[in-house]
Amino acid sequence: MVKLMALYKQPEDQAAFDEHYFNVHVPITTKIPGLRKMEVTKIVGSPMGKTGYYLLCEMYYDSHEALKAAMKTEESKASGKDLMSFAGDLVTLLIGEEVNE
Repeated sequence: MVKLMALYKQPEDQAAFDEHYFNVHVPITTKIPGLRKMEVTKIVGSPMGKTGYYLLCEMYYDSHEALKAAMKTEESKASGKDLMSFAGDLVTLLIGEEVNE
């Protein structure tokens, strides 16, 4: 499996962020063709205490090819446009492969 991960920094207004993220952004994103699973984790700290991160979203795809195909869809473009409108300065996007040992 391949994951597209969105790592968000702490927003200035957590309530406004959560309102938009969970009520607008998530419903748009879950419509992306080829998306197998989406997991959202609120970051509550680190072993050293506080952290500058707020949220991690992991979006699972069958393969790199499936992710590339998904990124070309209108649903993905809508998700990206929405993301940039409310969290463009907060988010880092990463692509990873699951390692099964």
